Amino acid sequence: MILKEILTKLVKNKMPVILFNSRGDWTAEDILKNLSESKLKTRSHYQPGLYIAEINESGYLGSVLYRIKKGK
Repeated sequence: MILKEILTKLVKNKMPVILFNSRGDWTAEDILKNLSESKLKTRSHYQPGLYIAEINESGYLGSVLYRIKKGK
């Protein structure tokens, strides 16, 4: 799965989450609108309630792209 698919699913299902990292807090919709297509194609794993992490070339979890916190 790629980051764009994860974010699209969060938006489509109206999941009340805020995604955050060291740069700030965002909604999934904000990230979809503002992130480059190349970044949105990053292979990723969504762990509900915890994080969205990159999947590295070896197929293992890499760095955490966004942590999850409950939204409104």
